[in-house]
Amino acid sequence: MRQPLVCRMKPYIQPFERELALAELSALAHTEPVAVDFGSDHPILFSLPPVVKPTTLARHLAYWELIEADQTYYTTQVLRERTVNVVRNGVPTKDIPQLLLFENTALPNRRCLRYGTHGIHEYRGKFFPQLVRSLINIADVPKGGVVADPMSGSGTTAVEAVLGGYHAIGLDMNPLSALMAKAKCALLSVDPEFLISSYESIRGQLLTPPTKRSPQLVYFASLPRRDQEYLSAWFSEQVLQDLDEVARAIQQSNEQLRDFFWLCLSNIVRSVSWQKDDDLRVRKELRLDAEIDPIREFLEELGRSVRVVLAFLYQNRETSLGSFDIAEGDARDLASAWNRKAGKIDAIITSPPYATALPYLDTDRLSLCYLGLLSRPEHRRRDQNMIGNREISEKQRALYWSLFESKKKKLPKSVSSLIQKVSTLNSKIEVGFRRRNLPALLTKYFIDMQQVLEGMMAVLRPGCPAFVVIGNNHTIAGGERVEIETATLLVDIASAVGMKPERRISMEMLVSRDIFKKNAVASEEILCFTTPTQK
Repeated sequence: MRQPLVCRMKPYIQPFERELALAELSALAHTEPVAVDFGSDHPILFSLPPVVKPTTLARHLAYWELIEADQTYYTTQVLRERTVNVVRNGVPTKDIPQLLLFENTALPNRRCLRYGTHGIHEYRGKFFPQLVRSLINIADVPKGGVVADPMSGSGTTAVEAVLGGYHAIGLDMNPLSALMAKAKCALLSVDPEFLISSYESIRGQLLTPPTKRSPQLVYFASLPRRDQEYLSAWFSEQVLQDLDEVARAIQQSNEQLRDFFWLCLSNIVRSVSWQKDDDLRVRKELRLDAEIDPIREFLEELGRSVRVVLAFLYQNRETSLGSFDIAEGDARDLASAWNRKAGKIDAIITSPPYATALPYLDTDRLSLCYLGLLSRPEHRRRDQNMIGNREISEKQRALYWSLFESKKKKLPKSVSSLIQKVSTLNSKIEVGFRRRNLPALLTKYFIDMQQVLEGMMAVLRPGCPAFVVIGNNHTIAGGERVEIETATLLVDIASAVGMKPERRISMEMLVSRDIFKKNAVASEEILCFTTPTQK
């Protein structure tokens, strides 16, 4: 008689992750796990009847360390996370394969978010990869199924879908985000030896002093004139000269890795500029050229990323990868953007922008300009059109308020009441332009999200789920604190467009570790909606 399987949960995960861990295990095993360590307030050992192969569980589970059966099976997830520890001390690239034997490398004892290609490039509001992986399991996506993210950001959903052997599709209005997601997914299938040789080639090129330095900025001169003028106000001449050397080396590199190299350059652009480094706003802080070395910073960034990715690629060599299709586009137009996938998507996992929370494009403006992704004159126009933006003109404010007056009866009562309350409170006292704009901005945000949810319903298979991770926030209107319970309002909107709310999981937010930590949203929730079983 076959022995029960005993699964060990990661001991350091948060309460909401425990809930996801048990849900993903139940979904994969098609039975409820039973706690084995009864004496503990937070059991981590759970037993299952042997109705599923331990190798299947080990390959898919996100929040579990190992499965005990006829032998011990470590989960693919912890082996992937452990690759980060192997290269933590700047180990030479040639030594990485030997270190992956793991005799001297302990299992992770805390959350690891930057394994594989996930650690490439900073990004505010980045998903937890394990969260995405667990939701794919809970959704019971079939082998080779389609996992989509209509607001793909840094590409976390797409990367995890490809690693799971699924077809990933993603969309984002920010050209840098689209580049990020594509590069991260493409890098998963690169040959490790090819990555090493390409890295050594560009490193050698940049460390070899030029016989004669060109006084002309060849790459910089290829950018639009308005962008050159803008960038000249944010970088010293010497820094632009050094950046030009890096950019020209990237242009001469192999096409398969070029986007990855551009991302590494993008990630240091802000730190070598006069932009105040830890500030979301556009603020200048002049520094001496002696303090800034773009070539050194690029090579350090590239070396760190290459080592982490290399360790992951060696560990992941036996994995059958999925495919991906990432594009620049608008989530409000899903029925058109994904018309060939209408009714064929098995799961959507996404995190929409929050209502007026961040100046999304402004945080990336130097990279967008320098990489030639979006010309500076287009930034304001694009930013004003993005979901969750917080900058509008007087004319737009009047237009959105007129839109609210004409459509408020079609919005859920909870949404229209909030917008009306903020408007009424602000009308009672003198307020600045940002607070004066808020009712119009909230109108735009919730109408935009209504369009997004309608699009999700159009592209999902009948009965399939959309998982939406969203943050709540608040505002001050008329001197009074007003809660913007975005999660509840989106549940109401989803119900109004015909989706069925299934579950809500409150997330305990960690303080963000990146440069935007002071702007972190206080609370988040995971919402799950399903489409009707018959459309």
